[in-house]
Amino acid sequence: MNVFLTISDAKALDSEDALSPLRKKFYLPKWKGEDSIYLSGNSLGPQPKNTKKALLQELKDWEELGVAGHFKANKPWFSYHEYFSKSLSRLTGSKETEVICMGSLTANLHFALTSFYRPTKKRKIILCEKKAFPSDRYALISKLKMHNLTESELLEVHGSDSTGVPNDEDILKAISIHGDSISLVLIGGVNYYTGRLYDMKRITKAAKEKGITVGWDLAHAVGNVPLNLNKWNIDFAVWCSYKYLNSGPGGTAGMFIHENHHKSDLPKLAGWWGHNKATRFKMGDEFDPIKTAESWQVSNAPVLSMSALRASLDIFDAVPLESLRNKSLALSQCIMQMIDHLSEETGEKIKIITPREDAKRGGQVSVQFENRSNSFFQQISKNGVIADWREPGTIRMAIAPLYNSYEDISKLEKALKDSIEI
Repeated sequence: MNVFLTISDAKALDSEDALSPLRKKFYLPKWKGEDSIYLSGNSLGPQPKNTKKALLQELKDWEELGVAGHFKANKPWFSYHEYFSKSLSRLTGSKETEVICMGSLTANLHFALTSFYRPTKKRKIILCEKKAFPSDRYALISKLKMHNLTESELLEVHGSDSTGVPNDEDILKAISIHGDSISLVLIGGVNYYTGRLYDMKRITKAAKEKGITVGWDLAHAVGNVPLNLNKWNIDFAVWCSYKYLNSGPGGTAGMFIHENHHKSDLPKLAGWWGHNKATRFKMGDEFDPIKTAESWQVSNAPVLSMSALRASLDIFDAVPLESLRNKSLALSQCIMQMIDHLSEETGEKIKIITPREDAKRGGQVSVQFENRSNSFFQQISKNGVIADWREPGTIRMAIAPLYNSYEDISKLEKALKDSIEI
């Protein structure tokens, strides 16, 4: 069989990549004494090598300072969340006052929905995409029930292809038809299943013109695709950090609240860490919210967890975001071309369900081996590939430009070929 990308050619391409040295900043799981083919950064990013040092610093400060660490630690814990604002604003295209590192993804979504889902007699519908991540759907339905509404008020926009995932036009059409009845739009910026990147700017604009509140789940977008949340006039967004941001399992998540809402009287789930910093420890009875996104946080920072995220963000801070995007597109395109070649050479029926256009995808490539079951996925895992299987019959392979390489793709080609031939 003709090889699409030889190891020698892959190594030559990697030698020309200015970002390739960043791979050495991560621990990658081993397979037969070598780095595995790690394509699961859309599920859990690998550990940055500086994570242990960051965590040990906080443990040392706790050991030596005890409660005094809140003000005397290397990074004082009282204001620890503030060490994340600049990095997160850069990654999300927002102002530092609009982002907050806190909580977990679905918990943050509940916080946001409490403020931003305000159904009226005329506007009750929540619009989301068919094949949304299940946790989003659970949260939306639970919020409907809290307002004594039913699942019938959840408008799930279907697509016309075999995946059922809608494209931009499907969503825009639904907004056009049902806009006067829609209270809230909540969509995953990058679809977890197909890897489709939505035109967030265009969809948000269309919804806002209809008077609709707009939120985005950026779990598969932050650290993966370009974002400009402030200028797109998005009302709120939520994300996790353990995928492309490499914060570790269950790492502290994030939230964006547009500056337009910072001085509003929106209802919110209040807690003392969202209270005016100047008077917080006077222990007053009345909640005085900070006039930034910080007012949505309820508790002090989980420092040990957040230190791992800070270690990863230090790597992002030193890299041009445009370079990350360009490499992500180049490598993911290379995977798709390799899959096409493999299908032609072997006769294997393989379907790529991720859009091929650069503007419509991030780093993830979702592939269906049409005549294969989960046992095929288990076989490629035995051949050193760490990817992700999702029903129905789909292998998700994610490119993360901080550590993935052309050599990974060359090795992936061999692993897939060997698995097909068994």
